[in-house]
Amino acid sequence: MLKIKQTLLPGVLRLTPRRFGDNRGYFCETWNKKRMAEHGITYDFVQDNQSLSQDVGTVRGLHYQAPPHAQTKLVRCGRGALLDVAVDIRKGSPTYGRWIAEELSAENGHQLLIPSGFLHGFVTLQPNTEILYKCTDFYDPDCDGAVRFDDPDIGVDWGIDTSNAVLSAKDQEAPLLKDFDNPFIWEGSQ
Repeated sequence: MLKIKQTLLPGVLRLTPRRFGDNRGYFCETWNKKRMAEHGITYDFVQDNQSLSQDVGTVRGLHYQAPPHAQTKLVRCGRGALLDVAVDIRKGSPTYGRWIAEELSAENGHQLLIPSGFLHGFVTLQPNTEILYKCTDFYDPDCDGAVRFDDPDIGVDWGIDTSNAVLSAKDQEAPLLKDFDNPFIWEGSQ
């Protein structure tokens, strides 16, 4: 049975699909459009992504893709473990600027559903951590953006010494939340 937990950010959900195990290992259905629709989750995912981070303390984020190609993501860990972070950046939202973090690992099987209008990022907790995620729109480099992972106004607790974080040039140069042209507006329902 699929377990669904509403996080402290409305619309951001932790999903835990059921695993069927035996002496060989386990089988798990990570996405079933019909079964998800029974729970009110009706996203149409069009792209699957995978990344591998070799070093513990690798931070990727905080990323977004702006309209008209904003993405909802369903994130899971295929190998290793990571701390997955979502930050509400919908202007006017009662939870604007707040963040949540969930540990996703190959062992626990948790997934995080992150709607558009939220920043997304993660830090690796084990070497050679693999992240897999589905997206509701295709990647568009003109809509791609980031906000500083260590923005003091957001205050994400990454669980690491952030001065030693392994970062891309894009993430090192990302603006603060207060300095970026935010295209996301809260629509009042989530």
